Amino acid sequence: MPDFLIIGTQKGGTTSLYNYLIQHPQILPASQKEVHFFDLKFHHGIDWYRQQFPPRESNPLMLTGEASPYYLFHPLVPHRVKELFPQVKLIVLLRNPVERAWSHYNHEVRWGFETLSFAEAIAQEPARLAGEVEKMWDDPNYYSYNHQHYTYLSRGMYGNQLKSWMELFPKEQFLIRSSEAFYANPAAILSETLAFLGLPLMEIADYPKYNAGEYATLPEGLQSTLNQYFQPHNQHLLDEFSLNFSWD
Repeated sequence: MPDFLIIGTQKGGTTSLYNYLIQHPQILPASQKEVHFFDLKFHHGIDWYRQQFPPRESNPLMLTGEASPYYLFHPLVPHRVKELFPQVKLIVLLRNPVERAWSHYNHEVRWGFETLSFAEAIAQEPARLAGEVEKMWDDPNYYSYNHQHYTYLSRGMYGNQLKSWMELFPKEQFLIRSSEAFYANPAAILSETLAFLGLPLMEIADYPKYNAGEYATLPEGLQSTLNQYFQPHNQHLLDEFSLNFSWD
């Protein structure tokens, strides 16, 4: 069962960090990087989840974990994790919310899930999401396609998401870093993560970027508009959690 979860954020470097971590000789990978148990497959039950991890009876010093970046944002996940694994360590990479939204949008377009322009998509986001979170709370088995795919702005409101988690878990169970710091120096963030997990440090030969997309630059007008939109949310991170990533 997991010793650690990389819970987010989507398009924040979680695939790369996970792939670096599983090169450590004391980390056993899950059956797949994104198991999605606590968000999309909770109905499969704990026995199914247990089967997604390798047995460790022969070497209890080994650790294992998974990385499903929808966990940070999905409203039901924090309570589910707390109920089943109250001691699990939680790793979070937070990316500049403007860049994250643009990357998310291009990801959805690339996979054929989005047909609107970016300006239209963010304008339609409140209507697309209207009532969806309430439905998720009312029916734990309800799947919201719009909540998973069309949350370009909502996922960048990190303060609200962290609050949901930190009301249930103590601060010492979190490692929170910016995606920008990770991109700039992946070796340093990998070392910090291994230390957080209580594992010996290691060096790897290369740090390729996994799941990276190529797309045009965000138009300047939208860049400025979104910088202003996210400013109070970034300030919330600083005021409540003392997290200042200089995104403004």
